Amino acid sequence: MKTLMRHGLAVCLALTTMCTSLLLVYSSLGGQKERPPQQQQQQQAPATGSAQPAAESSPQPRVAAPAGPRQLDGYLSVADHKPLKMHCRDCALVTSSGHLLRSQQGPQIDQTECVIRMNDAPTRGYGRDVGNRTSLRVIAHSSIQRILRNRHDLLNVSQGTVFIFWGPSSYMRRDGKGQVYNNLQLLSQVLPRLKAFMITRHKMLQFDELFKQETGKDRKISNTWLSTGWFTMTIALELCDRINVYGMVPPDFCRLPLQNGIIIP
Repeated sequence: MKTLMRHGLAVCLALTTMCTSLLLVYSSLGGQKERPPQQQQQQQAPATGSAQPAAESSPQPRVAAPAGPRQLDGYLSVADHKPLKMHCRDCALVTSSGHLLRSQQGPQIDQTECVIRMNDAPTRGYGRDVGNRTSLRVIAHSSIQRILRNRHDLLNVSQGTVFIFWGPSSYMRRDGKGQVYNNLQLLSQVLPRLKAFMITRHKMLQFDELFKQETGKDRKISNTWLSTGWFTMTIALELCDRINVYGMVPPDFCRLPLQNGIIIP
């Protein structure tokens, strides 16, 4: 009888121990599940060595995308009459002045995003001083024949150069009576990849009004002709965010002494 009682006590103690262990394990698991997420993150952070609370992380600033081409009103394609779409952040406006000789500005000019030239100003043989690249060339109606004679050098379509031609409205008429426009039409047929544009009559009137605002003179009454340099500078102000002009000198330049025999642009 005593032996049976001892066995029964032993069994009761064993069951009690097992139940207690199960309760402790269950309590431990339940406490971990009910723990707030912030405490779990704080415990996990030391294990990785690089994790940080989300509240302390700051959003990274977005890098602005480069500006794309924008439409410039008043410049129509000779081939399909579509408006010019072009935009440059930095421009080098290279004049046709001989003051650029021996300036050695060519490498700096070629590093600019867009290089603007005028009429038939050459680059071959003068690359060290004026650069070799051309993004835009503004051409007067009176220079077209010289351009055609040097078309292998000046009308180089491999660079993707844009050409803007300007002239009196009577020369740029599109009804078959515009002499310059007719020549440009033939040129675009011979060179279909040529990016040739013309200034519209409405844009020319806007240029006349701008000239009057700047000088106080009416261009027609004063019998004044706008120069290619004036057109080029005005177009560059529409096209570019920042312009560096090469070869333009102050009015008293001829009275200034040379510096080490080198003409400074």
